Amino acid sequence: MRILVTGNMGYVGSVLVGHLRRALPAARLVGHDAGFFAHCLATPDPLPETLLETQHFGDLRDIAPALLDGVDAVVHLAAVSNDPMGDRHAAATAEINTRGAIRLAALAHQAGVRHFVFASSCAIYGAAEGAPRREDDALNPLTSYARSKVAVERSLHAMRPQAMTVTCLRFATACGLSPRLRLDLVLNDFVAGALAAREVTVLSDGTPWRPLIAVADMARAIEWALTREAGQGGGVLSVNVGSDGWNLRVADIAAAVAEAVPGTRVTINAAAPADRRSYRVDFGLFRALAPHHQPRATLAGAIAALRDALAASGFADAHFREGRFIRLKTLEALREAGLLDALLRPTRRPTGRAAA
Repeated sequence: MRILVTGNMGYVGSVLVGHLRRALPAARLVGHDAGFFAHCLATPDPLPETLLETQHFGDLRDIAPALLDGVDAVVHLAAVSNDPMGDRHAAATAEINTRGAIRLAALAHQAGVRHFVFASSCAIYGAAEGAPRREDDALNPLTSYARSKVAVERSLHAMRPQAMTVTCLRFATACGLSPRLRLDLVLNDFVAGALAAREVTVLSDGTPWRPLIAVADMARAIEWALTREAGQGGGVLSVNVGSDGWNLRVADIAAAVAEAVPGTRVTINAAAPADRRSYRVDFGLFRALAPHHQPRATLAGAIAALRDALAASGFADAHFREGRFIRLKTLEALREAGLLDALLRPTRRPTGRAAA
């Protein structure tokens, strides 16, 4: 089985490559990535890319059809990957997240790819009061990032490929340790703040709901999607991925982190404007379709693993929100160095040095 992973050098991709090498040892793994976050390493371990047969560098928007020759499955992770980045770079988000993904799926279909796995997001539910949201409930995307996920899902369903099984994994909010760390995710931010300043700062009033999933469990769900048959959920499937017990309020996530890092205080901005991004999610369909690939991590375990790894590295950066583990800050540094244009295309004409 030859598997192409786009965005393999990101937060999720760096974990996925190792998981697939263990779970599918006979698979031939090929990566494609722009390399923007290649330096955002948090462990001394060998580069995840050493587990690949081949690593390609380039812009998703320019992937050549020949790259898909002989490919059996595509895992599409590459994207402008969160709300702040998407809102700051809305035009690039439309180009990369939406049009780039749709073009890639069309190329995969034309090349005879048998499985296409799309990393979608539960963020598409947006502001959703009341009962946990199921896959057939109304969508309410509030950001450029969430709208891009909706647009791609709808295009994939409209495509109705006959010979390509398509799985849109609507992931809960990612968290936990990865070789290429992100600290712009809610739980990861809280752990970093607790270690660096013994303070968890909640910018909202703490009441919004955020379903979470450990990045290692995301990789296990992708493995399932790569091997599922069309009769197991349909030729094109959208499914919520996570676990019911990880539907948590932001304030409860903060409290769990403070408990795991003694001496940490929690500061909640009770006067903050209401954060409309609040939703609970029903993961019953995923539980029924993938009983052997259910999330295994616990909240306490995810917090402890991240805490211990950061502590072992000597992490104590009180200004981490300005550093390389914040995706938007990394993009801004590349832009300021003249390495990326306004649409996040490499200029290859550096005028300065990107921040470390």
